[in-house]
Amino acid sequence: MKTRLLAVAIVLFAALSCSRDYVTVGGYAQGGTYSVRYNPRGVTAGREEVAARIGQILDAIDTTLSGYNKKSILSRRNAGEPAVLNDMFLEMEKIADYYREITGGAFDAAAGPLFDIWGFGFTRDSLPSQEAIDAAMERCRRREVLNFNAIAQGYTCDRVASYLYSIGVKDMLVDIGEIYCDGVNPSGKPWTLGIDTPEDGNNTPGASLSGLWHSDGGPHGVVTSGNYRKFYVIDGHKYSHTIDPRIGRPVEHNLLSATVVAPTATEADALATYFMVIGVDEARAYVEAHPDIQACLITSNGTWRSEGF
Repeated sequence: MKTRLLAVAIVLFAALSCSRDYVTVGGYAQGGTYSVRYNPRGVTAGREEVAARIGQILDAIDTTLSGYNKKSILSRRNAGEPAVLNDMFLEMEKIADYYREITGGAFDAAAGPLFDIWGFGFTRDSLPSQEAIDAAMERCRRREVLNFNAIAQGYTCDRVASYLYSIGVKDMLVDIGEIYCDGVNPSGKPWTLGIDTPEDGNNTPGASLSGLWHSDGGPHGVVTSGNYRKFYVIDGHKYSHTIDPRIGRPVEHNLLSATVVAPTATEADALATYFMVIGVDEARAYVEAHPDIQACLITSNGTWRSEGF
């Protein structure tokens, strides 16, 4: 999917070992590059077949969920044009509605009009008036425009991983901006991921790290959302790309990045966005109340890590 989703969420890189035993498939998708590395032992499908099938998955997501592909189902639906909502679209809409409900509206796929008026969506406006904010929030309430950017990459990782499981893959790392991993890396050890330092000017993933996460060898989605790579400054005030749909304005707390580990990349993606909206205190409380979720929350004053980090 040729979108700018990459600018929204990703501050991770995979610390991969070199080995001739693992197969790597990669290319361009969703506004950046992707890489899928897996252990082919016991898998009858060859590399070219796997690459072709992954390409089909990415194409299906592009033509269904991309807001930058003007012919996608999402784009045509948002434009009020005739569009048959396929199973993938309906599944994504159901997932997004679920997270809107459990987050009290802090995660909202219908918040696209707010991102547009603040200059972080499909348009390039900025510094809207209160009247414009009120009008955009009314459009959000009407579910007029949907934007799955905050969850689509995690969903894509899970779809690719599901395919790999279906052909017998046990050890994998799927990196499509977000991460899904299971099993061990080519050196026989659980996967290790690095967390980029959330500071202005750090635009190269892996150039400066603030921590590492070591997998336990099980299935995990890992996503980092941050405010430090997409923002603008006007009259000395910094406006981040994280919008609180409940009030229609960019957040102003000191949480710089939230790395979330969850059973699926879709859940990790949604929660990372949610945490960036609610701030460190509420995010920490959520993690402590959900033992299957781990997080590393980096603020301008320090870092909080759950036991999994």
